[in-house]
Amino acid sequence: MKESWKPGTMLNPLPAVIVSCGDSNKSNLITVAWTGTLCTDPAMLYISVRPERFSYDIIKEHMEFTVNLTTASMARATDLCGVRSGRDCDKWELTGLTPYPGVEVGCPAIEQSPISIECKVRQIVHLGTHDMFIADVVNVLADSKYIDAETGKFDLSKAGLLTYSHGAYYSVGEYIGHFGYSIRKKK
Repeated sequence: MKESWKPGTMLNPLPAVIVSCGDSNKSNLITVAWTGTLCTDPAMLYISVRPERFSYDIIKEHMEFTVNLTTASMARATDLCGVRSGRDCDKWELTGLTPYPGVEVGCPAIEQSPISIECKVRQIVHLGTHDMFIADVVNVLADSKYIDAETGKFDLSKAGLLTYSHGAYYSVGEYIGHFGYSIRKKK
């Protein structure tokens, strides 16, 4: 039997990412769980941010940001970037995360992140509590230590990516099967 609940944010778990924004002179970090893929070709994603957040105006001014995937070892930094404001502290210093120069955007990526996705804002959609920044993916920075030498693919099981669900963080990574494994013929 299922219970009926009021409408809410029940699509879980979500990636717990740290978005970096700004430029080489002044940048900030913000934890975001409202994010996802929008399109394959052209590659697009979105982040949703409350307008009162410090990073909101920075992203709106520069019209670019970098989505940095996080790992279990980055959980404390991820949480700190979500509960502390860049108005009151330097989150790079607070977390010990290291800025890595952007390639196609002016904002830094996070060196400790296994994948950093550089984005340029295409459109801002005003919703309710959050505004959605729809963005084109202009570059992806992948840490070579997570790339499988044989396949050239990102090895999720090595990364221990962090997710967020109902106020809690979880690590993912157990391999179950690849896309289409349910219909592949056995050898």
